[in-house]
Amino acid sequence: MNIYNSNWLGGNLKVISSADNTLVGRQGLVIDETKKTIMMSENGNQVVLGKASIKFTIDDSDVVIDGALVGQRPENRTHRKYRMA
Repeated sequence: MNIYNSNWLGGNLKVISSADNTLVGRQGLVIDETKKTIMMSENGNQVVLGKASIKFTIDDSDVVIDGALVGQRPENRTHRKYRMA
């Protein structure tokens, strides 16, 4: 199973790039995911990030995930086929 189809809850998310430079480099534990957002715990604070505005990695993976491509509910994302570029 590839990283796109795996469950991200409990994984360590790191923002690689974003249109908002204040988000780049932020990292934390994924505690919730919806269709358009990811909620993570960063130093004890809950932070909600819009998927469409970030590119990120999960658990130190080499694969950079474009949040704009994973704008589905988590239960739908895990069964979808993604074309790898």
